[in-house]
Amino acid sequence: MFNSLPDSKKIDLWIRFGGKSLLWGISLLGILFLYLPIFILVIYSFNQSKINAVWRGFTLQWYQSLFEGLTVGSDISNVLIWDALKNSLIVGIISTAIATILGTMIGLAMERFRFRGRTAIEGLLFLPIIIPDITMGIALLVFFSLVFQLLESITGMRLVLGLPTVIIGHIAFNISYVAVVVRSRIAELDPTLEEAALDLGANEWKSFWRITLPLIYPGILSGALLAFTLSLDDFVITFFTAGVGATTLPVFVYGMIKLSVTPAINAISTIMLFVSLIIVVISFSLQRH
Repeated sequence: MFNSLPDSKKIDLWIRFGGKSLLWGISLLGILFLYLPIFILVIYSFNQSKINAVWRGFTLQWYQSLFEGLTVGSDISNVLIWDALKNSLIVGIISTAIATILGTMIGLAMERFRFRGRTAIEGLLFLPIIIPDITMGIALLVFFSLVFQLLESITGMRLVLGLPTVIIGHIAFNISYVAVVVRSRIAELDPTLEEAALDLGANEWKSFWRITLPLIYPGILSGALLAFTLSLDDFVITFFTAGVGATTLPVFVYGMIKLSVTPAINAISTIMLFVSLIIVVISFSLQRH
């Protein structure tokens, strides 16, 4: 049947087939490029060998060592790992709570009200999302240095970088993500629901708590989970804003990699990967529903 077709049709079919094959091939290469390193990371976290490049067999000792004291094959105590994890959770929870409150208020204001300078504020809102992390990290470091010098000259009190500065830095970039997610949720609301509540005698405050807030709650929770994931995984901004005793888990893992790359690092990274993946899946599920 193919041979009976005119030459022009044959060429057209070959072009279509070749285009689809090329598209599938490029897509497959892109997927492999993105996910193959992650797959190798997870597999080698169960490697019995202390050397990542050599597979010696399956083992859970690297995960067990995270809960038993000292890391197997390393002189770094797991107490430091858990301290770093504790710092990450403290930073993530506090920054997420504050960013969620502020981001929700900003998203509500940007979607519901029209005021002078609204376009400029929208640009500033997207700025932390657009600019590179290293640029924001350096900007925050310079900002904290100037503020600390000013406070020292006024009060004589000497401040240094620590968990508070890390939390402030994470709030600075998380607000934008929360505001964008919440604003998109507010834009989908049916305004007649609030109008009906007002017609039935509810004031604006009661209408917000009884109608608006329950409807945008999935968006708020989704934005909060996204902010927590970004805070938990952040390295660059934390690296610039953290001081002594304020090491988070990503910074700690980076320090371990500088000493030696062992399956223990793969195990820590795999745990962080799956925790982040679960949070992201929940976040996107809430956005859809």
